[in-house]
Amino acid sequence: MADLFAWLISFFLLIVLLVLVTFQLMCLADLEFDYINPYDSSTRINRVVMPEFITQAVLFCFYLASRHWIMALFCIPCLLFNIRLYRRRMHLIDVTEIFNMLSWEKKHRLIKLFYLVFTLFLSVFWMIYTSLDQ
Repeated sequence: MADLFAWLISFFLLIVLLVLVTFQLMCLADLEFDYINPYDSSTRINRVVMPEFITQAVLFCFYLASRHWIMALFCIPCLLFNIRLYRRRMHLIDVTEIFNMLSWEKKHRLIKLFYLVFTLFLSVFWMIYTSLDQ
């Protein structure tokens, strides 16, 4: 039963990550179609970048603590990429460079979105498998 609760918690953490990345993509799309100015867009995105990084780290630590080693291994690439961005101070969007980096930022977040959807699929699969096993 505890294993099922662990999968539920990881499911909700993954949903939070998906919402944060989707919000960032929507802000970038609004900027691309000129619905929002660059200052507002970068402010909105920068406001949710650190919660996304922290949630990703908490999810990784949660998988380690609950001894789900395979899922923890799946979280390592995204976590290392986030750490690399943070150490190089590239995690925040600069207002003056936002149009030059727009395509890279969108690709980076789309890849992260597909990665999170894949991880969510695996989490749901293991949650169903665990509930049927008991």
